Amino acid sequence: MSAAVHRRVTVVTAVHGPSARFLPEAHASLDAQRLPPGWTWEWLIQQDGESDEVRPYVPDDPRVTFRQGRPGGPGVARTIALAHARGAYVKVLDADDRLTPGALARDLAALEADPALGWATSRALDLLPDGSTAGFPGDPREGPLERGAVLDHWKRHDFRAPVHPATLCVRRDLLTALGGWMALPASEDTGLLLALNAVSRGWFSADVGLLYRKWEGQVTGQAAHTDPAEREARTAVAEARARALAEFGWTYPAGS
Repeated sequence: MSAAVHRRVTVVTAVHGPSARFLPEAHASLDAQRLPPGWTWEWLIQQDGESDEVRPYVPDDPRVTFRQGRPGGPGVARTIALAHARGAYVKVLDADDRLTPGALARDLAALEADPALGWATSRALDLLPDGSTAGFPGDPREGPLERGAVLDHWKRHDFRAPVHPATLCVRRDLLTALGGWMALPASEDTGLLLALNAVSRGWFSADVGLLYRKWEGQVTGQAAHTDPAEREARTAVAEARARALAEFGWTYPAGS
C-alpha cells in the first residue's frame, strides 16, 4: 500500500442523545465528499455520556469509529476523541449539521497550498426546520484571515466571530499544541478559534461549506447559553487566552 493512501482527514463529532437522530444525515453529507487522489477520511464519533441513545444511529461504515465517555460537554468529547485521530487535519462536524458538496476538498486545497495557514473555515448557512436556509450577515471576503483579525471583529461585534467555528478544519499538530477545545460549558469552539487566530493565519472560503441546523433541542438554543453572568465569564476567559497567546509571541509556523 502506498504512503499516499494514508493521507487522511479526521472528522470529529461530539454527540449526545437528543442530537443522535441527525447522525445519518451528517454521514450522508460526509460520504458525498470527493477528496483529491490519495486522500481519505475517518470519522470519530464521541458520545458525551454513556447512555444507549446514540449507538442505534451510528452508521455502519468501516471509516466510522464510535466511542463513549463520561459527560463533560462537546469540547471535552471532541478533545478526548483526538487521542484516536490519525489524520494530518481535523475537521469539525457537529452531529446535527451537514457538510455541503466539496467542503472537505476546499479545506484541503487551501491548507495544502499554503503551509503557513494553520486552519480554514467557510461560509455557513442556517438550516431551518422547514428545510429552507438563511445566511449570516457580514461574511468576510474569501482569502486569508490575518493573526488577530478574529478577536478584533469578535470584540467589535458583541462577541460574534466573523467566521463560524463549526466550519473549522485545522492542522492536527496545531490543535494539539493549543490543548484542543476550551474547558467551557459553551462557546468552547469560539474560544479555540480565537486561540488559533492569535498564533496563526487562517483561511475563509466564500463557498458554503456547512448547513448549520436550527432546531428546538440544540444546546445553543437553551436558556443557560444566554445567561448573562455565564456569558460574561466565558467571553472573559476566551479573550484572556487569546491575548496571552498573542503577547507571548508563540506563532505557527514557528518564527512566522
